[in-house]
Amino acid sequence: MVKTEKFELRLYIAGQTPKSVTALQNITKYCKEHLNDNYTIEVIDLLKQPQLAEGDQIFAIPTLVRKFPEPLRKIIGDLSNEERVLVGLNIRPLGNKKGVY
Repeated sequence: MVKTEKFELRLYIAGQTPKSVTALQNITKYCKEHLNDNYTIEVIDLLKQPQLAEGDQIFAIPTLVRKFPEPLRKIIGDLSNEERVLVGLNIRPLGNKKGVY
């Protein structure tokens, strides 16, 4: 049995803005579709915890950070372009026979 790496994602937002809400909805949908249960999403609201922005060098929001597997990757925006997000996180879409990304 092949053990799949669990993706650790962190989404930085600033309150419940439309872009932040959309970003969370989008990444949750993509993870459910392409990663099954092999992921965690930690949502960090910088209005409540602004000091956490420095650790991952967050300069814009919403920002999605892939903490694991390494290397660290970041995507800024509402994550509405599914292909861009999957390529940016190096996630192979289920059903991708080529297995390339």
